[in-house]
Amino acid sequence: MAAQSLYEELGRQLSAIGAVKRGLARILPPECPSGSAAVLTLLERHGEIRISRLAELLAVDMSVTSRHVAHVAERGWIERSADPADKRSRILRLTPAGRAMVDDLGLRTTEMFAHTLGDWTDEEVGRLNAMLARLRDSFGDCRAPHVRAPETRPPTRTSA
Repeated sequence: MAAQSLYEELGRQLSAIGAVKRGLARILPPECPSGSAAVLTLLERHGEIRISRLAELLAVDMSVTSRHVAHVAERGWIERSADPADKRSRILRLTPAGRAMVDDLGLRTTEMFAHTLGDWTDEEVGRLNAMLARLRDSFGDCRAPHVRAPETRPPTRTSA
């Protein structure tokens, strides 16, 4: 098991990953903000899915997911159809225009990383990919935390 200080530093490094996410957001086309890009990427990866499953994969509320879905549907990147198993539910799928946008997003991301990490070796990039995949796998189902959050105590009041 690693030393406590290494876990503390890992926490700091992962908090700072926001800079990478902001860099990724800057390369997105204006008509495809990060929430829309996430929807398209997940549909490309998972195929046809219900909106409720998409909300789970995004780890956001159903109302947020619905807004993202409406945005990409208005642009013709996805289509929504009735679920044959449950007419109240909708099945989401990429359209050809949506696949083209996913391809564009992938190209933009690849070019950004190639430019930003141009001084990294293939071995270093490969190790980073492997370690990030291992980190993600270690968390498994993120909705079931392995460690209980520390208890918080209500502030104590002092009399004047």
